[in-house]
Amino acid sequence: MAPAGKVTGFHKEGNGWFCNAGLPSDITVVVDGIQFHLHKFPLVSKCGKIAQICEESPEKALITVLEEFPGGPDTFLIAVKFCYGLRMELTTRNIVTVYCAADYLQMTDEYGEDNLLSKSENFFHKNVLHNWKDCILALQSSDPVIARAEKLQIIRKCLSAVSMMVCTDPSLFGWPMMMYGSLQSPGGSILWNGINTGARIRSAESDWWFEDISYLSVGLFERLINTMETRGIRPEILVGAIMYYGRKYLPGLGRWKSGQSGKTRTVASFSLTPAVVDQKVLIETIEKLLPEKKGKSFCRFLLGLLRVALILGVSQMCKDSLERRIGMQLEVATLDSLLIPAYSDSDTLYDVDCMERIIHHFMSSETRITSFSPPSLDPETSPSSEPLRKVAKLIDNYIAEVASDINLKPRKIRFLAEAVPESSRPLHDGLYRALDIYFKAHPWLSEKEKEELCNIIDYQKLSIDACAHASQNARLPLRVVLQVLFFEQMQLRTALAGCLNALDTESAPAGPITIPTEMAGQILQRDGWITVVRENQVLRGDMESMRSRVGELEEEFIKIKQEMKKVTKSHSSLSSPRLVARKIGCKLIPRSTDAQPDPVDSTGPTPRASVEQARRSHHSRHRKSFSLF
Repeated sequence: MAPAGKVTGFHKEGNGWFCNAGLPSDITVVVDGIQFHLHKFPLVSKCGKIAQICEESPEKALITVLEEFPGGPDTFLIAVKFCYGLRMELTTRNIVTVYCAADYLQMTDEYGEDNLLSKSENFFHKNVLHNWKDCILALQSSDPVIARAEKLQIIRKCLSAVSMMVCTDPSLFGWPMMMYGSLQSPGGSILWNGINTGARIRSAESDWWFEDISYLSVGLFERLINTMETRGIRPEILVGAIMYYGRKYLPGLGRWKSGQSGKTRTVASFSLTPAVVDQKVLIETIEKLLPEKKGKSFCRFLLGLLRVALILGVSQMCKDSLERRIGMQLEVATLDSLLIPAYSDSDTLYDVDCMERIIHHFMSSETRITSFSPPSLDPETSPSSEPLRKVAKLIDNYIAEVASDINLKPRKIRFLAEAVPESSRPLHDGLYRALDIYFKAHPWLSEKEKEELCNIIDYQKLSIDACAHASQNARLPLRVVLQVLFFEQMQLRTALAGCLNALDTESAPAGPITIPTEMAGQILQRDGWITVVRENQVLRGDMESMRSRVGELEEEFIKIKQEMKKVTKSHSSLSSPRLVARKIGCKLIPRSTDAQPDPVDSTGPTPRASVEQARRSHHSRHRKSFSLF
């Protein structure tokens, strides 16, 4: 037997480790193909499992194989050094495997005071559970020994400590606070060495911890999220962590990243390496972790996740669940994220069948899921939104985008257009635009096929501009063009009648201006009618100015008539020569009765001529002014 004090260390030769004790080995332990040439006494005095093996096999040169030893040869070497009394170091990186190895070898206090199992347990509770970095490192290093670590409750304690640190003020991390067991007082305050601090545990809104936990394996990440959920951390915070984890290990989701807020804590000092994950398992895990919530960014992430799931070929159950989740919040989706390429052997460019299923889920969902509260992930979502109208508009835009695909069948267009009720479309302009693009990309369609597609359009719900375009569209069937012309004339007539009624109501002397509700709704529903109303208002102003001008001309004409009457009355008195001479400032020379009267200023105008000239001038001015009307 080799006294432990004379052992100076171990050295490796080829595929085996040898003890520098100067005595031949009497037991050989094989761990994962590596041979350890050791001595029975140091091992039997510390390891219950080795002692049991030696009792069952009394051979002098014993060879034993330890199957599925936790931690492998490196961890076994640490346990051997402890048995020989050599210096060995417990660190955050090896504590979990050493803890599990000590349990495997049954190195309890029964085989020696302060044995390796109790020493590992004390180090774990005092040094690991109080530090964020050490907890993360311990969790990451536990993957190779996950089953035995579960048995020793190492994983549960680490997850509990991490989740508690997430929902506690980060400034408290340096305190010597107990992160497990009796942490809270009966009133819910944080305890420090048994003293009530008065500080309350609260949920943090920062995402500083997203990067750190992203180094965990998929299984541990799933358990950590579930633990945080049981501690009451808000769903939007957990979704943010899930989205961050998914984008890190699924490169296809990078396009659907909407930006990360807050300061992300770096773990460069941790010297961690990203976990090796199976992307199919990751997608299925993320789908199970995501809550039944609604949000614009959340929906965008779901669509990106579905796109990657279709590429990787995940289980049908996972794809169906993603489509259902998207369908229940389709009104907050965006067009670009819905344009999912067809990754299978389909002839079409886009996966229209997937869109059909999403719309079906939207229409069949009786209850709408609630948004995140507070709406940190969907600031643009309004509780008063009209989901059906938004989805109808989204479908029209989607059809317009996929309509240029030459392999897209008319029945697909018809199904998408008729998937929502007719009442969800106040205007059919978007649907008309989509069909026009489809007809342009498919010139070989027959007139019957075009008419069947055009039957989904309600021509009474087309705006004036759309009707004007459709009436001159050579791609439409002739019967459809005639129907458009008929409804266009009806709309114009209704619009003009409504405008005239509104103008008559405006000109009423008493009472406020009132327009019938039905007519007002029709005017507002037609894009071009507002312009017609404005043009008629301008025309009405021109007519009013013309009327005022005519009134002024009539008054002027009446004044001229009154002046003419005065001139006519004074005509009889103008026959007296003396009065006429006095009026015109001339003196008459007395003459004999038989003398002929001298002409009065043959060059000057006569009174009659003056009157006629004045009348002609008035009439000519009146005719010149009146000709403006």
